Amino acid sequence: MPTVPTVPTVPTVPTVPTTPTDLATAAPGRFNAADYLVTRQVEAGAGERTAVLASQTLTYAELDRRVGVVAAGLRALGLRRDDRVVLVMSDEVPMLTGLLGAFRAGMVAVPVSTMFTGRELATVVADSGARAVLVTPEFTTAVTEAVAASPEVADVVLAGDEDHEVELDLRDGVRLLRWEELLHAGAQGDTTTADTVDDSWALWLYTSGTTGQPKAAMHRHANVRHVCETYAARVLGITADDVTFSVAKMFFAYGIGNTVFFPLSVGASTVLEPRRPSPEVVRERLQQARPTLFFGVPTFYAALVGSELADDSFASVRLCASAGEPLPAPLQRRFTDRFGVEVLDGIGSTEALHIFLSNRPGEVRPGTTGVPVPGYDVEVRDATGRVVGDDEPGALFVRGESIALGYWHRTDATRAVFQGEWLSTGDTYVRSGDGWFTCLGRNSDMLKAGGIWVSPAEVESRLLEHPAVRQAAVVGVADADGLDKPVGVVEADPGVTEAELIAWCRDGLAHFKAPRQVVFVDDLPKTATGKLQRFKVRGMVAGDPQAQPATTTVREALEATS
Repeated sequence: MPTVPTVPTVPTVPTVPTTPTDLATAAPGRFNAADYLVTRQVEAGAGERTAVLASQTLTYAELDRRVGVVAAGLRALGLRRDDRVVLVMSDEVPMLTGLLGAFRAGMVAVPVSTMFTGRELATVVADSGARAVLVTPEFTTAVTEAVAASPEVADVVLAGDEDHEVELDLRDGVRLLRWEELLHAGAQGDTTTADTVDDSWALWLYTSGTTGQPKAAMHRHANVRHVCETYAARVLGITADDVTFSVAKMFFAYGIGNTVFFPLSVGASTVLEPRRPSPEVVRERLQQARPTLFFGVPTFYAALVGSELADDSFASVRLCASAGEPLPAPLQRRFTDRFGVEVLDGIGSTEALHIFLSNRPGEVRPGTTGVPVPGYDVEVRDATGRVVGDDEPGALFVRGESIALGYWHRTDATRAVFQGEWLSTGDTYVRSGDGWFTCLGRNSDMLKAGGIWVSPAEVESRLLEHPAVRQAAVVGVADADGLDKPVGVVEADPGVTEAELIAWCRDGLAHFKAPRQVVFVDDLPKTATGKLQRFKVRGMVAGDPQAQPATTTVREALEATS
């Protein structure tokens, strides 16, 4: 990949306000997230500031023009207001401009995980009713399979090196265009901003949520503004002088905020990195782009602590942030002690768009998720809905302007999760007497791996597809850093191996869903009616003497990981 230049020195420009956009005063009721993030900076005199550091460097003026051309190109495909545009793309300029171009055109951007298999992707694309799919070459195999099962898709746009030969065997009736063809069509087309308002659809983000079924959290244009004016402005204190670098990719709610919404909202610079994150990739970016804000997930902070990075690698970074899963206190302390930078642990969700509980600069309590972000109300409730007292565990609820409108085509799930103004997060929390919140885990059986929700039922189903597996349960088990990893517990015929079952899961699922370890038992604990007692399975793997006794194989596996 081409070398990313260091951030150039640019003239001082007026600070762009983070209060609601002046666009509304020019056209009452109008609001468009792309104008808020990009055009507003140009109109404020920041057009020559560096906006994007990637394989190419773009100023705000250049980015604004590019976004307009992409919006016009999407219109030239025949797409109209509220049509869904799925993006299966690496973090580069086409992904960024495709996302913002959809906003500007009044369409719905649907960035989806690049880790999905073709079958998984097909479920999401078909569910969204998307008419167009934007893809980069790495993901064409999955997109080909997904489009074959998605009857409403009419166009696939391939972005990437024009000299790179990619074969897409698309079904009849689907048109394939190169990215340059889209831009060429857009250059002669309608680049104006759609007449959207606060409540217009802008962004659908798919989440496994609390049921394990893919569902789209539907976000308004105004939700983008709200997360910028709350967490970004009042916790991070982001300014035009910042440079952001996020390990979490743009298809995450967490990643899209870090990489797109926050820096662009104040005229700052964002670093785009298409490669899979590794300590070496981070070292390269830290040296070249000199970011001031770094965003990661706990699993990656563990990788950084265990790496050979120099202790002064984060010299340019003024703050780090963590989300996706709780950051274990020992890991948080080890990172700060070694690299000299605070990590602000927080919790957000796809449904809330970004972080609503967080530690603060200079006020970090390792092991906690901090206090509510200004602009959000947070409550801990018992099973009857009563707000519990301090130090009493309960279900976490949040209220704020960035909460999604609901789930697309998921009435029952919407009613269960979106309760009036409040969002039921699915997490169990406790609040201390002085107002700090601590996560106790999920109030469902869902688990996270690398900050991404994993449905045990989905992994168990894949294990049970193997002819040698008779029973299967998947639970989260903390590793040496205190981070949960999926572990499969199975009853199987003699001869099948752990490596074989892990490979079997990776062949049929996204790799992050596959168990990191498989242990074998004679039977799984069940109730009298035959229901799996998952808490006992967790106890077996964790060595709980009150759980059903583990077999020798389980004990040996536990000893091997201790």
